[in-house]
Amino acid sequence: MATVTQLIGQSVWDANGVWVGHVVDIRVVRHKGELQQSGTVYGLVVSQLRAPLLLGLTREREGRAPWVSKALARVLYAGCAFVPWADVADYGGGEVHISALKGELDRA
Repeated sequence: MATVTQLIGQSVWDANGVWVGHVVDIRVVRHKGELQQSGTVYGLVVSQLRAPLLLGLTREREGRAPWVSKALARVLYAGCAFVPWADVADYGGGEVHISALKGELDRA
């Protein structure tokens, strides 16, 4: 699997070859109770605008999100699409190809 730093910034293309945008953030589910905290990729946040500051914006180290970060994230994430990891078909070579169509994606 690609690392987080390799996925950020990659172009995303839907099943019909339509450009969806760039990966600007990655949603991860943390597994608690293990010796080393690990996580599983839950999905990708894709935007047609390149905004590298979205990574980690809405969470503090403890996992809480202060109200200022939530309000700022609502503005910055406006127009972003969420791609569930199950819809990712291929993610090599600087591009991510998904099995869903652009119009079917949910807002982030």
